[in-house]
Amino acid sequence: MKEIFRAIAWYVKGLMGEDAYQKYRAHQLAAHPGQPIMTERQFWRDHADRQDANPQGRCC
Repeated sequence: MKEIFRAIAWYVKGLMGEDAYQKYRAHQLAAHPGQPIMTERQFWRDHADRQDANPQGRCC
């Protein structure tokens, strides 16, 4: 039963974009080793700034 809830939580987090920082971090480590990585706070601030500067169609 726990596995079902974990799978649902994983899916919802992916759908909502909550895993964006983890994806960014994994990409940076793999593709740009040795380069500085933004903190999670910096990442979300940058993400919000980019969305404000380049608005695109989104549901909310």
